[in-house]
Amino acid sequence: MEDVVVGRLDLEERVDEALAVQALAFGLDDDEIAIRRQIVVRHLACPGARALGATTEDGRLVGFVYGMPNDRAHWWSTVVQPYLRHRGTEQWLDGSFVITELHVLPAFQGLGIGRQLITTITDTATEPRSILSAIDVESPARRLYRALGYQDLARPVHFPSATSPYAVMGAPLPLRRPDRPRDPA
Repeated sequence: MEDVVVGRLDLEERVDEALAVQALAFGLDDDEIAIRRQIVVRHLACPGARALGATTEDGRLVGFVYGMPNDRAHWWSTVVQPYLRHRGTEQWLDGSFVITELHVLPAFQGLGIGRQLITTITDTATEPRSILSAIDVESPARRLYRALGYQDLARPVHFPSATSPYAVMGAPLPLRRPDRPRDPA
């Protein structure tokens, strides 16, 4: 497997490459990609929005993450807010850094790239916690989020036009790290 480096990503410049990763990782068709492109560009104009990419030595983008401080006026927040209110977890919308998208090409999944992307981006957050939404099925992504300390805040959450229900998850920052073996010295 090729070496992969995680670092700052000019997502506006590389949006088409990022959406190609998302399309393969998430199964999007051309119409969905066109809609998501507009959403990504709009998100990048939000205060505090930032992105990281995972690239191979030859510069090929194999994964990316982007997020921003949550704003209750954003579409995502307005959709999830009633579900969170019903569960008594609405306060998570305040003081949170939202992981908007996190995707890794299937051939590069299971190598710790997603973990490195999400922990690196949240390590730069000034907010005390992070929130995200994920398809509400047992998956490697949901297992990763739980391992990092994310817990279900509301489920099932139904987004307009989404065919699958989602779970909204939240974690205190910094994210939990896996136990590392102690140095015997």
